[in-house]
Amino acid sequence: MPVTLSLLPNGILTEATECLRVMAHPVRLRIVDILMQGEFPVHEIAALCELPTAQTSEHLRLLQGRGLLAAQRRGRSVYYKIASPQLPALVNCIRHTCGAATVAARKTKRTKR
Repeated sequence: MPVTLSLLPNGILTEATECLRVMAHPVRLRIVDILMQGEFPVHEIAALCELPTAQTSEHLRLLQGRGLLAAQRRGRSVYYKIASPQLPALVNCIRHTCGAATVAARKTKRTKR
């Protein structure tokens, strides 16, 4: 008797691949980590990431283009916030899966071989 599996449709896999491709950059992960704390203007995000404002703006543009972030102009500043309610869960998954304790445990396993 054949096994029936509940698999994700190809369209969802394609969308997930594109989202993960955009997120697969340390600066973009840092930006999302910052924005999980609240809304920030571009110049503050740039300072926290230790990057020029223009470079930070490009990362923000890519994240916003995928619908992950939202922007709002307030006077001369543009403030960003998380638009996708699933995004914090993704970053928390990364934090728990790739965090320092996990990395240390993997190193310990490798040295025991």
